[in-house]
Amino acid sequence: MKSRFLSLLVITLAALAPLALSADPVKTEPVPDKPAATQHVTFGGGCFWCIEAVFQRLKGVKSVASGYAGGEVPDPTYKQVCTGETGHAEVVQLEYDPAQVSFETLLKVFWAAHDPTTLNRQGGDHGTQYRSVIFYENDAQKAAAEKSKAAAQPEFKDPIVTQIAPLTKFYKAEDYHQNYFNENGAGNPYCQVVIRPKLQKLLQKGLIKE
Repeated sequence: MKSRFLSLLVITLAALAPLALSADPVKTEPVPDKPAATQHVTFGGGCFWCIEAVFQRLKGVKSVASGYAGGEVPDPTYKQVCTGETGHAEVVQLEYDPAQVSFETLLKVFWAAHDPTTLNRQGGDHGTQYRSVIFYENDAQKAAAEKSKAAAQPEFKDPIVTQIAPLTKFYKAEDYHQNYFNENGAGNPYCQVVIRPKLQKLLQKGLIKE
């Protein structure tokens, strides 16, 4: 009797096995891709009030901070940087969303926003603190900056003297330098004579938005 029961059990299990194998596998919902993380890059192109105002008007740029980079003195003040003895350049550090604005577009605006052929000078501003420089944060940015520099050269009569260097440390400038044009543009002659015409030129080229 026991032997007969075991035989029936084996036969039953064998019959059910194909059904188990043919059952649909458990379905799982796909995990949505995480939003692209923002990235940073630091540009120097003369007075940081000018460059800040430009990149604040570019879609995809989440924040712009004026500051100092490329020098030897830790946590420098504006007064120290203005002497030209700290080695720092006036720069802006951008936080941008690469899903909204490419690094190549940022570079295109950078070349158009200042004169990269004048060594340590932009207009009436003279000194190493006003040098043209791109501080990259990774090898991809370095390669893109070098490629963009070569591509931009035919647009200028003189050689581009822009430095391309790794970012070692960025120091945010004093609070009164932040968001400068937006807060002081109407009453500061420098903003009216230097920055506003620059913005108008870039607006006409379609590189930035009002």
